[in-house]
Amino acid sequence: MRKFAAPHNKQGNFAFEDGHVRSMRFAATFGTIGSGWDNFLWFPNTGPNPPWPAYDQKWLDEVSPFLPKDFDERYFQAAPEEQQTDYLRGAEVVELLTPHPGSVVVDGTVGGGGHTEMILKTGADVLALDQDPEAIEQAREELAHFGGRVTLRQANFRNADKVLDELGVQKIGGALLDLGVSSRQLENATRGFSMMRNGPLDMRMDPRSTITAADIVNRSTEEALTRLFRDLGEEPAARRIASLIVKMRKDSPFTETLQLARAIEKVVGRHGRRHPATQTFQALRMEVNDELGALEQGLRVLTARLEPGARIAVITFHSLEDRIVKNFIRDHSREWLDRPEWPEPRRNPEYDLRAITSKPVEPGENEQRLNPRSRSAKLRVAEKVG
Repeated sequence: MRKFAAPHNKQGNFAFEDGHVRSMRFAATFGTIGSGWDNFLWFPNTGPNPPWPAYDQKWLDEVSPFLPKDFDERYFQAAPEEQQTDYLRGAEVVELLTPHPGSVVVDGTVGGGGHTEMILKTGADVLALDQDPEAIEQAREELAHFGGRVTLRQANFRNADKVLDELGVQKIGGALLDLGVSSRQLENATRGFSMMRNGPLDMRMDPRSTITAADIVNRSTEEALTRLFRDLGEEPAARRIASLIVKMRKDSPFTETLQLARAIEKVVGRHGRRHPATQTFQALRMEVNDELGALEQGLRVLTARLEPGARIAVITFHSLEDRIVKNFIRDHSREWLDRPEWPEPRRNPEYDLRAITSKPVEPGENEQRLNPRSRSAKLRVAEKVG
């Protein structure tokens, strides 16, 4: 059995997830979790509330027999959980969003409430949305001290206009979308997002949705699976993975995450720290939750509700997501359109934005070192004109 070690104290500890370091809270001094790569072995930090990183060379020498061959010491060069909840610095995001006191800002992906809290501290009120009921409950607890200044609703941001109509809000002073899957969702095996912990092959952000990852894996044709893994997962071995899935499901349908992850590993093999099923799981998650469709619709409905001068900020973690945001801002920030067959330029009927970030804001080298998952994060911001 291969074992993996991570520093741990009562405030937080680290686990390998998706091949990257993750932070999560544990009350106990020691603990084991899941069946990862295939077992996690936890070691305590030395002394009360030690500085981060909480290990020395002696400690590393003691645990080195348990570490994977591709272990990188930089995985331990990370801040505690409360300091790395956001993949781009929250203060930088809120600064570019420029909320102002008395306005209503929509946080379309409240998650644990970190961005929402920062926006509330500027004096703006927040309508906080999330399709995950667990995120709403967590945010309700974390943001309770703000009272009526924050309104929480379980809803996909693509339906933000409906929620605003119900609340009687016509215009908003800003909108924020932080896309992707949260640490909390990855770490909860019962949600089916993790390829490191066994659970039902689900992947629904909103449990009220009817289609699960198991439905797609077990019912789609080989060609449909190939397109899905290639287009959304950008998986080079898409066809081979799809072929194996179709072959294996004839004997036993796929119902659990590790069952699928191990099947994919047979095709792709292990290369470096990244789990071989990462891109396939990503594609399934995006399909189950129609993430690209939701983004396209959400951008339209939120931009339409912005008051003049208000801004929309979007953090993406996938090239397809970033392309959608980039093209949307480009198409809505062109005041005039011109074509060779036209006698003269025409005003763009979609013109209603001004790009604030000509290029995406990306994490610096230090932030990427502290949190490897932030490497793919891109922030784009645009302002409503009119």
